[in-house]
Amino acid sequence: MLGHLGLNVGDLDVARTYYGALLPLLGFEPFFDHADEVAWRPAGGKPGTWLFLYPAPGPAGFDADAPGLQHLAFMVRTRSAVQAARDAAVELGSVVVHEPQVFPQYPQPYYAAFWRDPFGFLVEAVCHHDRS
Repeated sequence: MLGHLGLNVGDLDVARTYYGALLPLLGFEPFFDHADEVAWRPAGGKPGTWLFLYPAPGPAGFDADAPGLQHLAFMVRTRSAVQAARDAAVELGSVVVHEPQVFPQYPQPYYAAFWRDPFGFLVEAVCHHDRS
């Protein structure tokens, strides 16, 4: 199991606001919030990967076409949670790449939505259940 992910972002305050609003909908709770880093963990003591965000030390931004991170996928329990995460992302200014839908090319059931965060990272909410 992956213990945690650490991502550098162009503006930690923007990331703090954006992910602070979005991650509770994806099953995360705040772990800590410091001037130079912020972190969330799976809510309720559940096992899973923790997310740490840091201010990028240099001026280069994320390039979605360069080698490296392709996307972040967050598993949620219901299809309505996929929709709620997508809606919150749009309210936060994200551009939707794929609206909530079944992706038949993946093992079923696979219902997901994809969008870009403020830094260009591709984010996914996915439900591996048929439940609404």
